[in-house]
Amino acid sequence: MDKIAFIGGGNMASAIIGGMIASGWAPSRITVVDPNADQRDRLAEQHGVHTTDDVAKAAAADIIVLAVKPQVIAAVAKQMDADLSGKLILSIAAGVTIASLEGLFGPVAIARTMPNTPALLGLGATGLYVNQHTTEARCATAKAIIEAFGICVTVEREDLLDAVTAVSGSGPAYYFLMIEEMIRAGTALGLTPEDAKALTLQTALGAATMATKGDEPQDLRARVTSPNGTTHAAIVAMQENGFGDVIAKAMTACRDRAVELGKA
Repeated sequence: MDKIAFIGGGNMASAIIGGMIASGWAPSRITVVDPNADQRDRLAEQHGVHTTDDVAKAAAADIIVLAVKPQVIAAVAKQMDADLSGKLILSIAAGVTIASLEGLFGPVAIARTMPNTPALLGLGATGLYVNQHTTEARCATAKAIIEAFGICVTVEREDLLDAVTAVSGSGPAYYFLMIEEMIRAGTALGLTPEDAKALTLQTALGAATMATKGDEPQDLRARVTSPNGTTHAAIVAMQENGFGDVIAKAMTACRDRAVELGKA
């Protein structure tokens, strides 16, 4: 059975580990490398995994998850200084390209991912791209790890991870902004802030849950939009004020910034 080492033991690593263990991975097969002793103790106590502060020990694992800040990866590769042939590198570091990773770790199997923060609740939406050295079996392993904390969408080109960033990587913030504005508007219409928040949050949860049940979003919207009714008035006002254009421009700006950061 594969052994896996996480380099970095922050919140995202902890969420992934928790999901993996819940889906059947044995804690004894998982090692976390982190320089912070308190972090290591917390992970060992919470998940029952092995911990160490020695990056070089990660090279003994079959799968190495890069869960550190992008600017730290070069130092990690230098400290590891080992032949990684036959191993899988899985990166959750934003903006670090396959070419950069291959330059640091060699021509090995590399899976680059773009997760999002709901992964912390096991509700992640993650994009995955693998390099030419990744076998179907290793790709399946990468997907299994990702699906332990949400859904996984495999893209055919690396540059599409920038589109994934625009949709799901940054997407939670769009919904948080919508929630903020609905609470603000509800309060302006006379509700207490507490009631406006409670109604908005439950509505967001209910709508998202309904949208995951198979029906198309436009069909769900049509069912609650009676001609010349209250919802119709709201939808018309949104459309006349360029709601769709605002979303499209925002996501394009997000994608373009992701491209810029990837070149930095």
